[in-house]
Amino acid sequence: MLISRMRKNSIKQKNNFKAANPSEQTTAENIRVLFEDNHLIVVNKRSSDIVQADRTGDPVLSDIIKSYLKTKYNKPGEVFCGTVHRIDRPVSGIVVFAKTSKALSRLTAFFKSRDVQKTYWAVVSDTPPRNADVVRNFLWKDESMNKSFASNQPRGNAKESELSYQIIGKGEHYSFLEVKPKTGRHHQIRVTLSSIGCPIKGDVKYGSKRTNPNGGIHLHAREIEFPHPTKNKPVRIVAPVPEDSLWTAFLTSQFNL
Repeated sequence: MLISRMRKNSIKQKNNFKAANPSEQTTAENIRVLFEDNHLIVVNKRSSDIVQADRTGDPVLSDIIKSYLKTKYNKPGEVFCGTVHRIDRPVSGIVVFAKTSKALSRLTAFFKSRDVQKTYWAVVSDTPPRNADVVRNFLWKDESMNKSFASNQPRGNAKESELSYQIIGKGEHYSFLEVKPKTGRHHQIRVTLSSIGCPIKGDVKYGSKRTNPNGGIHLHAREIEFPHPTKNKPVRIVAPVPEDSLWTAFLTSQFNL
């Protein structure tokens, strides 16, 4: 396993984030499309975007995509855009949407049957106990707090959870992990990494010491692979990470990109 050392001058720039502002939210004009055909559209979500409506009243990604498609294809009537899966608001990265009801039905079935491989990148405080590991635990959700909790033993209505991680980079204050969830529980990656002593940077709900200035957290849905809903072939998508100094330092030192 490759454990990289990031340059000290890059680490010192870790707090040079842009302040949150409306331009950081996705619109029909600045949407970042990673893949599109007649059946589906995959976008690179910003950490300020929401996939599911919340009390802020901010526009959801599916509505933004509808506006984008309506303009791009000059559609006079209603545009279909089905939400296949969700990721948390402060998380960036890949989100898949269906452009037809047939594709929505099939893609939803793929996600439920776990015929989808998802890979996340995370920047965490401290170093995990092992360079690579599989973590199995039990998670339960407190609805009033919109927060999940982890236990090593089954209890009450807790659901079994499993993910694997490996360290793919190390800096002076943070570790960079590649995480592959096997199950899809509420806040699974966030609460599980926190439970092993490695909260995600910026995730104060799960133990980070401070928020990120842009309101997001350093968890990125990096890659996804799934069967195409109508063609007999796999689809593999990779999403570029957000632009900030920590991700840049990691990419520069690890991959020389």
